[in-house]
Amino acid sequence: MAVFTKLDEKDINEFLTSYNLGKLNSYQDIVEGIENTNYKIICDGAPYILTIFEKRVNENDLPFFMDLKFYLNENNFSCPKPIKDINGNVINSLKNKKAVIISFIEGNKIEISGQDICKEIGKITGKLHKLTNQFDLKRKNSLSLEEWKKILFKCSKEESNQFKEILDNLKIELPIIEKKWPKHLPSGIIHADLFKDNIFFIDNKVSGVIDFYFSCYDFYLYDIAILVNDWCFEKKGSVFNKNLFNSILNGYNSERKLQDIEIESFNIILRAAAVRILVTRLHDFMFHPNDAIVIKKDPIEYYEILKWHQHNSVIEV
Repeated sequence: MAVFTKLDEKDINEFLTSYNLGKLNSYQDIVEGIENTNYKIICDGAPYILTIFEKRVNENDLPFFMDLKFYLNENNFSCPKPIKDINGNVINSLKNKKAVIISFIEGNKIEISGQDICKEIGKITGKLHKLTNQFDLKRKNSLSLEEWKKILFKCSKEESNQFKEILDNLKIELPIIEKKWPKHLPSGIIHADLFKDNIFFIDNKVSGVIDFYFSCYDFYLYDIAILVNDWCFEKKGSVFNKNLFNSILNGYNSERKLQDIEIESFNIILRAAAVRILVTRLHDFMFHPNDAIVIKKDPIEYYEILKWHQHNSVIEV
């Protein structure tokens, strides 16, 4: 979450006239995250999230994201539920951009992983994949390998680049990933952004999953790889904790058992997932607008993770 579009009380009250949520008590911008503008609003004592969609989110994809969240809520999976306005609409406009109001998920982020926590997140990911297997809609991954190439090319065009070493590494790495990319792995609708920021806890139990705006049809293993890279590396990406990794797998397998073909492809997908986050963090670090209220995420951590994968294997095959 972040703030690219600045709102005042008048803006929010005008937007709320289309909803039956009561009086606006307070509002607060949310600066964490890097994709969309988000405000926490309190109406008649109840909390909600007001999201304005920016840059990477294609407005044509919004019905997919909303329908997915409705579906998950109907199947007792805790995630934000879109709020309909008085006309039954979910997606509206604010400041000439698409905007929605969604329910607020209670809980806290956990910054330091433990084996019990990792088992929990593995389990919730397996549950998500089981549920989305029955979801009828599909969306192509808009951040696929081809898009990584475009982002890398854009970043490489910048002169006096402080990230020259990383960019040179990626120019060698991407053809390797492409050559080794698996052709057929079990697939379905995945979250595609299961970072610590997006999984909330109450008393060390998952209370909800947020930020489904990268969700798409892709390898289930890709979702797990993003999870592993964020939750199982310590000391800013330089140390891999195998115990945390095993805990994630134990939790995941309790809901959906990994197939042999997935286990055999784990190493290359982990490596690819590190590349995906690294190239987008590079881009966002280099090209974010100066007037945006956002906490930039340092790409160096994911460069360390990528280098670890380039010289080590998580799974011996």
